Amino acid sequence: MQKNRDKMKKFISIAIALLCTTLPMMGQTTKTVRFKVIETSDVHGHFFPYDFMEKKPLKGTLSRANTYINKERQKYGKDHLLLIDNGDILQGQPCVYWSNYVMPENENLAARVINYMNYDAETVGNHDVEPGHKVYDKWIREVCCPLLGANIVKKEYKNADVARPQHVYTGLQPYSVHYIEGVKICVIGMLTPAIPNWLNESIWKGIEFEEMTSCARKWVKYIKETERPDLIFGLFHSGKDGGIVTPDYEENATAAVAREVPGFDIIFFGHDHQVHNEWITDKEGKQVLIIDPSCWAQNIAEAEIELTYEKGRLTKKDIKGEIVSVRDEEVDEQMVAHFQKDIDAVKEYVGEKIGRFEQPIYTRESFFGNSAFTDLIHNLQLQITGADISLNAPLSFNTTIKAGDVTMADMFKLYRFENLLFVLRMTGEEIRKHLEYSYDMWTNTMTSPEDHALRLNDASKEDQQRTGFQYYTFNFDSASGIDYEVDLTKPDGEKVRILQMSNGEPFDEQKWYKVAMNSYRANGGGELLTHGAGIPKDSLDARVLFHTDRDQRHFLTEEIRRMGSVNPQPNTNWKFVPEEWVKPALERDRKLLFGK
Repeated sequence: MQKNRDKMKKFISIAIALLCTTLPMMGQTTKTVRFKVIETSDVHGHFFPYDFMEKKPLKGTLSRANTYINKERQKYGKDHLLLIDNGDILQGQPCVYWSNYVMPENENLAARVINYMNYDAETVGNHDVEPGHKVYDKWIREVCCPLLGANIVKKEYKNADVARPQHVYTGLQPYSVHYIEGVKICVIGMLTPAIPNWLNESIWKGIEFEEMTSCARKWVKYIKETERPDLIFGLFHSGKDGGIVTPDYEENATAAVAREVPGFDIIFFGHDHQVHNEWITDKEGKQVLIIDPSCWAQNIAEAEIELTYEKGRLTKKDIKGEIVSVRDEEVDEQMVAHFQKDIDAVKEYVGEKIGRFEQPIYTRESFFGNSAFTDLIHNLQLQITGADISLNAPLSFNTTIKAGDVTMADMFKLYRFENLLFVLRMTGEEIRKHLEYSYDMWTNTMTSPEDHALRLNDASKEDQQRTGFQYYTFNFDSASGIDYEVDLTKPDGEKVRILQMSNGEPFDEQKWYKVAMNSYRANGGGELLTHGAGIPKDSLDARVLFHTDRDQRHFLTEEIRRMGSVNPQPNTNWKFVPEEWVKPALERDRKLLFGK
């Protein structure tokens, strides 16, 4: 009901604005309109200036961004600033998990934050689909601004030849329309279509995700013919380029759309957790600004736009893009006060004692061999499922859980994402090939003792998902339940030698094994099962023996609660060789990644 009232108010204000501004513009010889667009993206629950996992103050966050946004609203006038968000807001800090799963009967916290900050449009991110229909359908209903997803369509309408608003998934819009002093702006929202590679179909049942370039082409045509706007913006939850590329789509397609689909003036984007601010020339020779603020509300991306009209006709566009840090902006205390009851409730939730660790554990150790952090998850996965072998990768770069009491906050550090836990049937050969693919991304091929042991890339240090590595660290799978060596002097595809099962039984490449892993991996995430192990994507479902109905963190929590006291130790079931080369090289690489 409140959402309908808010939408009616917005409709009336737009109608009044049109009457008051469009007619005067037509009567003027020269008119200049100046306004600003601000984008946030990949917020991942960073709403408040408090880290609920580390239990300490937090830089950035929407509470600081809102201070900057309000200053810009005063500077430009609230009717001359568009505020847009690019999705991945329903996963991350424990406050969103608390809202999604612990207190689902209340209005979703992410929706309340969006509404409080008066966003003008929002797209859907892949992590907004991850919580499942029950969570995101409710969130869609509760958000007051238009929620955009032109390529998120009802199953029966995938790849329709023509654009139709009714094809889009229920509650979403393909685009939104905004007016500023008679200037008509259309914002097209899209989501990376790679969802089926990461999430089980039960999570997105009834929905399909269209390839972005063809979808953008038909919606730009529709909008030009139907709306005749002055400006067209994109709001894409899809990185610049790279990621998963299949014959049917690209995961990160923003640059491709900017080049191949004339009509866009600016594309605001995200998903890749990187900062971008650049111009791309489309196929008609026009310059398109593409801009991305990265993640966690550390920055905002903004575009200042100045349009000149001569006798009612647009004659000049001046667009300037900028990335603005809000890490050290003043906190919006009024916003914090508004949500203080929620903040207090989440602090109480994450403070609950789960068990006790006799030793500290560190994710950084996971990159250099067996680690107590990664192996604790391996061991718990094997205990919970009864599988023969466990596959697991580090999900954070440099996280510590201290010895002593373990609280719910620590469980979000132990396991970052709301993945489910799966068990698949795999042959021994497939397991080895899976690991080969992992270590080929993870490690270098050494030709001398002076070479790097790890596959590093200095240019990726600011990328929050690679942090100095060439490839994504959440795809660096190791295994438990088998003993093996990784020879860094061997070429790609020949590094892994499996010695035996860890219980002493022989390992057989022709035998079938039960393998525990998270749902991201089980559905093809990272392509380790498909490109690595060689299992066709369309046969992965047939390999599933079991999966949980709750997120993996829930079951890890319950197992630690049952155990009470845990003494995490590395399993010592695998190692890098030859050690006389590898040990010094790993120490050199450790210093490059983490300092002294």
